[in-house]
Amino acid sequence: MKPVQRTTIFTLEGVPSFRRALPLATQHVVAMIVGCVTPALILSRVASLSAQDSIILVQGALVIAALATFLQLFPINRYLGSGLPVILGVSFAYLPSMQGIARGYDLATIFGAQLVGGLVAIFVGIFVRQLRRFFPPLITGTVVFTIGLSLYPTAINYMAGGVGSPTFGSAQNWILALITLTVVTVLNHFGKGIFKLASILIGIIVGYMLSLFLGIVDFSAISSAGVFQAPQLMHFGIRFEISACFALGILFAINSIQAIGDFTATTVGSMDREPTDTELKAGIIGYGFTNLLGALMGGLPTATYSQNVGIVTTTKVINRITLGLAALILLVAGLVPKFSAILTTIPQCVLGGATISVFASIAMTGMKLVVSEEMNYRNTSIVGLSAALGIGIADSSAAISTFPQWFQVIFGQSPVVIATIVAVALNIMLPKQRNM
Repeated sequence: MKPVQRTTIFTLEGVPSFRRALPLATQHVVAMIVGCVTPALILSRVASLSAQDSIILVQGALVIAALATFLQLFPINRYLGSGLPVILGVSFAYLPSMQGIARGYDLATIFGAQLVGGLVAIFVGIFVRQLRRFFPPLITGTVVFTIGLSLYPTAINYMAGGVGSPTFGSAQNWILALITLTVVTVLNHFGKGIFKLASILIGIIVGYMLSLFLGIVDFSAISSAGVFQAPQLMHFGIRFEISACFALGILFAINSIQAIGDFTATTVGSMDREPTDTELKAGIIGYGFTNLLGALMGGLPTATYSQNVGIVTTTKVINRITLGLAALILLVAGLVPKFSAILTTIPQCVLGGATISVFASIAMTGMKLVVSEEMNYRNTSIVGLSAALGIGIADSSAAISTFPQWFQVIFGQSPVVIATIVAVALNIMLPKQRNM
């Protein structure tokens, strides 16, 4: 009688059957694909891109997510890729700053800043142990909390139909948005298994079907899209603007440190160990490298995806082949313009109804990090002042209209930069114990 062998999906190096790996890989894709393409969809509308350029930007998001995931799963060498079972995709964390840059400049400026940001991430990876002390959970939590808060107006404007739309604020848009939000919320709280994991995707599908019934979906972009198209090198161009580079550079530093949390959660939750210093260093350097590549290929800034970390730690499926199959699905989807074109037809009200829950989750994730430390007078001052100055100045950008243009781009377009600088500075300057 042959001994029963341990199933290979629970080991890093195993080679499971396609039949067993496919549903698990699909689960990862379903959990992250909406979050991956939504920043590209929002940014394409902020930048007033043509239908064709919008498709190319969505393609870039899918392709860079696949390549970034492949590099982390299958490192080129011990310095480029963690070798851990993580999924990467385009991150909402950069969206507030990118929206400001797109309004003031163009996508070429975003990709130029991303190139610089990729170098910043590589620098952080090399010196991660020395730099980590400047970004404790209190600081990263404050930044993440501010990011979530700053995205709320974006979601509300989308729920109303999108600024500039002839039907902006109409009852029809709000009804569709609220139905989508209701489906997402109900599935999040009462759904199980794939229905809970795919709550946002299912909500969008329901909203999309209702939009089809109401005749408000424009299919013109699909008919003009091709069947296959490789990523176009530097399609949007590269332009360097110091203020934009500074704004995104700070975010890359923050997200590099934030990635440590996802790497740690993955190994502790599914492998019963802490990540090694080599894995952390190589993972962050690999993150920086793929963002350099993304800037050249039209792929927006990426980050590790916490929802996929949750899947790995829940199922204990750490197999690289299985997660690699998820990356392969993303890559194939990114190479098919018609698929990307379908995504660009999602009405803005439906997108807003689905994503406001994501933005709320981002804010609450930040709050959880904040309250993981003692909320004494010192720490509440850091969080309160950082968020207040960041959100306040960004919402009242006219208050700094007399300052130079570069100053307005850095500090007036996105609350994240000010919140980060203030939080780090106060954490260094304020005494650890308040003198009574």
